[in-house]
Amino acid sequence: MKAVVIYEAGGPEKLIYTDVPVPEVKPGWSLVRVMGRGVNHSEIFTRNGLSPSVSFPRILGIECVGVIAKTTDPERLPAGLKVISIMGEMGRAFDGGYAEYALLPNEQIYPVDTELPWDILAAVPETYYTAYGSMKNLRIFDGSRILVRGGTSGVGIAFMRLVKAGFPSAHVTGTTRNPEKAEMLLKAGFDAAVTDRDNLLQTDACFDRIFDLIGPAALQDTFAHTAAGGIICVTGLLGGKWTLDAFDPLEDLPPNSYLTSFHSGNISAAAIQEMLNYVSDHHVDVRPEKVFSLSEMQQAHAYLESSESFGKVVVLSDGTVPAIWQNHLKTAGI
Repeated sequence: MKAVVIYEAGGPEKLIYTDVPVPEVKPGWSLVRVMGRGVNHSEIFTRNGLSPSVSFPRILGIECVGVIAKTTDPERLPAGLKVISIMGEMGRAFDGGYAEYALLPNEQIYPVDTELPWDILAAVPETYYTAYGSMKNLRIFDGSRILVRGGTSGVGIAFMRLVKAGFPSAHVTGTTRNPEKAEMLLKAGFDAAVTDRDNLLQTDACFDRIFDLIGPAALQDTFAHTAAGGIICVTGLLGGKWTLDAFDPLEDLPPNSYLTSFHSGNISAAAIQEMLNYVSDHHVDVRPEKVFSLSEMQQAHAYLESSESFGKVVVLSDGTVPAIWQNHLKTAGI
């Protein structure tokens, strides 16, 4: 099978498109034919050698969508069943979704009932599951003043789309470190855009709900922009800092406010289907911003970590990229 293997840490050029054996099934594991996978910032961290628990060579990829090719659980996971898989130690302790086939633990394979085509379904698992779980934790109401810190990211845009679909009167502001992307945020559906300069928001506004994808690097400033009684959900670490120094909840948190978090490792089949049903019932536009083929994984990584990056990046297995995306990429010179 074709796969993208990383043999040593480094830049996108370290992602080698090559031939490797198709994994053999073993007790408790089943083989998934991977049709598509999202590309995530955590995979860039791992590629750069910033995940100490990951050893190389490794096939990265913490998510995938596809069908069961060979099964060791024919009752729950019959051959041909449409499935998704996210998180666990996929792409870290064992090979992940950057391949035509992935051997995965049965408990980490989730059957799904959806009519979404592969190029769109591939944008959903990690990104929309994370955004949906965070949205629920934020206890959003119609009329909420919401800030998405990290608005140009795939999860940030997914969160905005989910909120707008279910709470149309909510006012959603997105942040960007690049002022030139402010107009892109507005075109994507945000009501307003704010520049984040060196982890300081260039506004005096406060918000009822803050979805923070930057994390500890900017969290003290997030506290300063939270209204009394507000809720902050910390979900991402795009700021590159893992812990918060010198945190005093009595002094730092706004009056009567709440600090929570969401981790996409908190997974259940019921929660995944609930998210997919929400997407269907509310007609959420879950299309990715860019689609590449598996042989173009280097370009996909280069785009995601570039200053031009915006929204969700999806990589489909070779031969499955729809013509509309092929034409789009040719037009963009990719």
